[in-house]
Parts: sequence; structure tokens; C-alpha cells
Amino acid sequence: MSLSLGKPASGVKAKRRRRLWSADEKQRMIDECRAPGASVAEVALRHGVNANLLFTWKRQAARNGGGEGAAPVELVPVRVTPEAQRPDDAPGGRRAAREPDGGGRMEIVFSDGAHIVVGADVDAAALGRVIRALSRR
Repeated sequence: MSLSLGKPASGVKAKRRRRLWSADEKQRMIDECRAPGASVAEVALRHGVNANLLFTWKRQAARNGGGEGAAPVELVPVRVTPEAQRPDDAPGGRRAAREPDGGGRMEIVFSDGAHIVVGADVDAAALGRVIRALSRR
């Protein structure tokens, strides 16, 4: 009888050894994912990790305070004013859009003067894309 180290016989599963990643290795991969334009799938492929595992590590890092190298949180000042006290003209000389009575609205004014007015029924994902695009200018 000969001993074969090739493929296992049909019906027999090969035992895979589980890879253990150090905390530093995980953090480096998470940091790579946070880079502008990075793809979690591409980072996972490059390191031989399942993308779902990398998403799990990112979630765990976020729950634990982000770890070293976490992207800083940017806070912006917000001012809420009653409708009657709101200025008629928005920054940059543009007239603010008016909503019909009973409709809520939100005005977002960027530091560079860009101005967005959205109604209460705005799609949050679409608004997020617009804000990210404007903030990159």
C-alpha cells in the first residue's frame, strides 16, 4: 500500500488549518480598508482573508473605539432656528427654497458656500452620496 499526499480520497475532506492573525495584522488590514477609494474585497484578496471576516474585524474595531489609526470623527457646527427667525437669503446670495406648510426641510451649508436644501422625504443614501461628493471638492 502506498501513501499519497495528493488529493484526499472521494468523500474524505481535507483538514484545513485555521490561520490566526495577530492584532497588529488585523489593524493593518482594517487601516487599508479605511483608505480613500479602498475596497474591502481587494484588501481581503491581497491578504488571503475572507472579506466577511474583514468586515467582522472592522465592526469589532468600531465597537471597541476604533483602535489605533482610526479615522478621526469630524464634527460640524449646527444651528437650529425657528422658521420665523431664519434669514431670507442663504450664504452666497442664493435664495433659500421654501417648502409648503407642513413639509419639513433641512438646509446644509458647507464652509465653501455650497448649499443644499432637502425635504423631509429625502433619500438618506442619496443625500449621503451628495454630501460626500461636495465635501471632497
